[in-house]
Amino acid sequence: MTRWRHIVAGLLALCASPASAVECQNITHADISFTLCSVDAQAEQIALFLDAPDGQRFGHFSALSQHLEQTGKRLAFAMNAGMYHPNRAPVGHYVENGQQRMRVVDSAGPGNFGMLPNGIFCVGNGRADVIETLEFQRSAPACRYATQSGPMLVINGALHPRFLENSTWRNIRNGVGTSADGRWAHFVISNGIVTFYEMATLFRDVLKTPNALYFDGTISRLHAPALGRSDIGFRMGPIVGVVE
Repeated sequence: MTRWRHIVAGLLALCASPASAVECQNITHADISFTLCSVDAQAEQIALFLDAPDGQRFGHFSALSQHLEQTGKRLAFAMNAGMYHPNRAPVGHYVENGQQRMRVVDSAGPGNFGMLPNGIFCVGNGRADVIETLEFQRSAPACRYATQSGPMLVINGALHPRFLENSTWRNIRNGVGTSADGRWAHFVISNGIVTFYEMATLFRDVLKTPNALYFDGTISRLHAPALGRSDIGFRMGPIVGVVE
């Protein structure tokens, strides 16, 4: 409990500081190392990226960063943001700069994406929200950017019903949780193998996010210049980032 209080105190200090619109730090939960990047959606524009101007997928943080630098901008933070097909097109709902590229997929299916309930990360005007897919369809929020993935990690304060505390299914994983008021988006990547249950309890019990969404596993990667980190590996599909 002492470790959790320390983490929560640090997050409260972060959220109270207007100068820290994006901040990354390493934390420990359930004896597992994670990297947490918290973004103030009121102060920073969270965006999604898929295709470069030439029509090719960005695929790597380096390609996206180089593109932005050519326009006098800097990629302050980025993370892979949802599952994709072999051609790296999004599996589920995808909206970029107000333009829908892929519809909402609300049916069950194979793999993690189809482990219902899944959900959608929606970036609107000065806020960011993780919303369960059927609720997203009912409420029809205005999203300038949106990406669908699955499964949900936390749904209205409860863990996904299929997560088991004694699970042995471990992998590198990453995801996002949002505060109840939509101001803060907390992006997390594990630095070791972790179960869904362990990751979900980090969002529910430590970060106190009422809703959180799994992005992916084996290809999970983070770009955090403040930590001197920019992961390389498989080509990615959708990328979420903050541009300065």
